[in-house]
Amino acid sequence: MTDRSKGLTDEQRVGRLEVREAAGAVIAVIVMQVALAAVCTASNWQLWLLPAWAWIATAIPEAILLGVLVLQRHRHREEVKVDDGEQTPTRRHAAIWLVGFITLANALALLALLGELLSAQVRTGTELLFEAAVIWATNVIAFGLLYWELDRGGPWQRAKDAAPVGSPGADFQFPQMENPGLSEPTWRPLLPDYMYVAFTNATAFSPTDAMPLTRRAKAVMAIETILSATTVLLVAARAVNILG
Repeated sequence: MTDRSKGLTDEQRVGRLEVREAAGAVIAVIVMQVALAAVCTASNWQLWLLPAWAWIATAIPEAILLGVLVLQRHRHREEVKVDDGEQTPTRRHAAIWLVGFITLANALALLALLGELLSAQVRTGTELLFEAAVIWATNVIAFGLLYWELDRGGPWQRAKDAAPVGSPGADFQFPQMENPGLSEPTWRPLLPDYMYVAFTNATAFSPTDAMPLTRRAKAVMAIETILSATTVLLVAARAVNILG
């Protein structure tokens, strides 16, 4: 057997690991939404004016994004010795647009869930909590992927530059950038770091681990906060009321 990682630099190996982790995150979202669709269908739970299986429709852009990530990893593996600078931006832009579609579909699902609340169609607190949990988790993962793709030109560009963590062009300021002594000299943010930023922003409704530096980062984080706050404060509160 040939060693597929032969000839890869440490940065390229980390980049491949990040893409695998991103693909795993997308798979987790797809599994959650398909499971929710199955439960809703079996329990005859409707999504406001939509049928129960409508949850599966939100998994379509996620499946496409998964294909883009797999292609990204495959092309990078095959082109280790080739400068693919003209191709990486295309795949990156496609991934950003697809994550945007996933976020939009998730926001529409949240609006439909709010429609259920206003029309009193929600039958049980369990139904509401299950649907809200999937929407909230999808929100965290989608925005984590979006931060990962936006910051400093995306994961491949961050690996290629091998620049100091405080270099211009950063969308987020991590603690290691302000205090280089806290980490190794070659430290750079990876996918788990961006997922943690998305998680804390969705729970605290404000930046905690990393601060947004650019207007686009602030705008994206504000959108995530609005979606998360709506899900947690309105939907969860109503679910507790039903259960009580």
